[in-house]
Amino acid sequence: MLGFLFARQTGLEDPLHLKRAESTRRVLTLELNKDRVVDRIHGNGVNTLDIEAVEGKYMLSGGADGVIVIYDLENSSQKPQYTCKSICTVGRSHQHVHKFSVETVQWYPHDTGMFTSSSFDKTLKIWDTETLIPAEIFNFEGTVYCHHMSPIATKHSLIAVGTKDPKVQLCDLKSGSRSHILQGHRGEILSVKWSPRYEHILATASTDSKVRLWDVRRATGSLFTLDQHNGMKSKAASEAADSAHNGRVNGLCFTGDGLHLLTIGTDNRMRLWNSANGENTLVNYGKVYNESRKGLKFTVSKGCSPEFVFVPSGSEIAVYALFTGKLITMLRGHYSYVDCCEFHPDFQELYSGGKDCNILAWIPAPRSPVLDDADDQTKNGGSLNPAFEDAWSSSDDEG
Repeated sequence: MLGFLFARQTGLEDPLHLKRAESTRRVLTLELNKDRVVDRIHGNGVNTLDIEAVEGKYMLSGGADGVIVIYDLENSSQKPQYTCKSICTVGRSHQHVHKFSVETVQWYPHDTGMFTSSSFDKTLKIWDTETLIPAEIFNFEGTVYCHHMSPIATKHSLIAVGTKDPKVQLCDLKSGSRSHILQGHRGEILSVKWSPRYEHILATASTDSKVRLWDVRRATGSLFTLDQHNGMKSKAASEAADSAHNGRVNGLCFTGDGLHLLTIGTDNRMRLWNSANGENTLVNYGKVYNESRKGLKFTVSKGCSPEFVFVPSGSEIAVYALFTGKLITMLRGHYSYVDCCEFHPDFQELYSGGKDCNILAWIPAPRSPVLDDADDQTKNGGSLNPAFEDAWSSSDDEG
């Protein structure tokens, strides 16, 4: 660390190098924080989490009980032990509560005055944070599995919605209507994600084993379909041609720069793709445990070098190196299946929710105090260098 600081001070290091090195160290030392407790509000499992990007202070959660909770993550007491309090709840007695399980919640990307939620009750709701009353409700014919708003869009206000219907629905916040649909999948849509790099690029995953990327400005079909064999038909069975996985694809996640896309399927595989041309990078993550029959919410770190992937794996969270596929560690603390995890890039912290109804906070381990040479030698029972010993004596016998 001192070497980094000296190199930065003398201009030998890039300004971001020290920041990336410290961010990486913090992620590699993540541990369950027993001093930070998140209010236990949900009574039937936590399905989804989202931390707003404006202040990084508030977190949304949605549960299998239909309840939505907003938490304040800030430690206003400044004490080592504190609770992330629930500041408002759309509970079972609320007039507009979802009737069934809430599958996805998301903050409006540009301020905290609005958030969205979608549920198995076939609705997508746009909420006013101040009043906790829906400003808009979109109704669908089939079960809603997922939705997503672009984190960077300035030229459109579209929300992509995945339902039991194989058509991807696009809802326009400005007009309050479903603007158009994207046709191409042949199964239920389990995950949708907008690119964090290009506001018109959308990725969709389905039970038909396929992942498609779309440019929503185009009236024609998808840009391309991801192929796990990179077009080498000799390796692909006829039924697996142009498939991303050999099973349902139920998880999508772009890297922070939008250059790569991660997919997860029920074939217990995770794959990393070049999002520009759809090429499978062939990174081997080994067996990635996945028995979820609906969407699996996993996440990628931001600001590290290299980046890391956090994947719910049974009652644990698997941490992988993004570009090598190496399993770094398993985070253990939940008592039942983990359904979602959310990375907080401001502090390199992780929050996870599961069927045990708990939301756990994973915090970087604090640095060990740096001892100076004298303290270190004394602690280890060594003697001081004679050059630093006090040679003065008050004895009258000494000349």
